[in-house]
Amino acid sequence: MAQTLAAPIIAPHTPARSLGVLTGLASALAFASSGPFLKALVESGWSTGAAATMRMSGAAVVLLPVLIIALRRDPRLFHRHGWIILGFALTGVVGCQVFYLSALQRMPVAVALLVQYLAPVLLVVWAWARTRRAPGGRVLAGSAVSLAGLVLVIDLGGASVDALGILFALGAAVSMGAYFVLSERAGDDLPPLTLAAAGLAVGSVISALLCVVGVMPFTASTADVQLAGATVAWFVPLGWVVVIATALAYSLGVVAVTQVGSRVASFVGLSEVLFAVVFAWMILGETPTPVQLLGGAVLVAGVVLVRAGTPARAHEARLPEIPST
Repeated sequence: MAQTLAAPIIAPHTPARSLGVLTGLASALAFASSGPFLKALVESGWSTGAAATMRMSGAAVVLLPVLIIALRRDPRLFHRHGWIILGFALTGVVGCQVFYLSALQRMPVAVALLVQYLAPVLLVVWAWARTRRAPGGRVLAGSAVSLAGLVLVIDLGGASVDALGILFALGAAVSMGAYFVLSERAGDDLPPLTLAAAGLAVGSVISALLCVVGVMPFTASTADVQLAGATVAWFVPLGWVVVIATALAYSLGVVAVTQVGSRVASFVGLSEVLFAVVFAWMILGETPTPVQLLGGAVLVAGVVLVRAGTPARAHEARLPEIPST
């Protein structure tokens, strides 16, 4: 028998929404830390397919107790929420990584990041088209300011791109937008941690299958890696990526969306780029330029504008219903 699922109703409560912004910032901080550690693994002989698959699989194992408890309470979990979990796994877990890594093969990291982080703007446009109501002036201004700050943080510097690379990066942006929208469906019936655990479990299986059929190469190495000027065992960066930059990051991210809505959470997620610059400075010795520091301040100002321009109940509008059998 068909059932319909809708976004949970969240009562306007300023302290809770402020906590949601802080949770989103913590998620972005955790996600941003993955870059230097994954780079160290890749430079030591790991393929992108191996790094991505081990990242998702390890995080799924970390969150496995959450999934087991959820299945004991609701044995029909995957039956009732199958479409949401599969969509979350395909887009937010696998899609973001596969499209982004594919884009990196055809364009510089800076350009790929810029296109991928169009996701918050895509969400504003999507909400505009769905509700046929134009966003408020603060939201539009905040969108423009955030993008301007993002360009300054990334510091493009006249990099070259190609059309297929742009399409891959746009795929990553759409996947990221879907991640925020699907995360908003978590609630009492599908707790945020359960959605994260189930999505990572399904995503790890999909990623493994992509490696088996040859879509993504799978090459791992047990050689030591160079990290922050020191030589460490391969499992040190992998462990950090699995526990902090994936399991914790996804869990906090889904919780944040349920607290503040997909629009605000997606703009808060832009801070991941700023945090990535800081991590590269601390771990890889890549000192941010004055332009990047200015861009960080501009980006934060844009997020504040979007947050201020989003009514307390703006994210509570029901999303299109997804049938489940």
